[in-house]
Amino acid sequence: MEAIKKKYIVDENNNRIAVQIDIDTYRKLEEILENYSLVQLMREEGEDEIFEIKEAKEYYKNLPKEK
Repeated sequence: MEAIKKKYIVDENNNRIAVQIDIDTYRKLEEILENYSLVQLMREEGEDEIFEIKEAKEYYKNLPKEK
């Protein structure tokens, strides 16, 4: 796996308080998390309802998003 290039944001006491990453890395991480969530959701649904990948992605897209 490729190392994540990051910059730390520090406070006046030099304590790390945030991390900054480039937008491409952010998008990759976001996609990985969405795919993981989709797999978990599919597992929760069990054997009763099996979707093809296209159907699963559409179903996931229509789920309410948390803010």
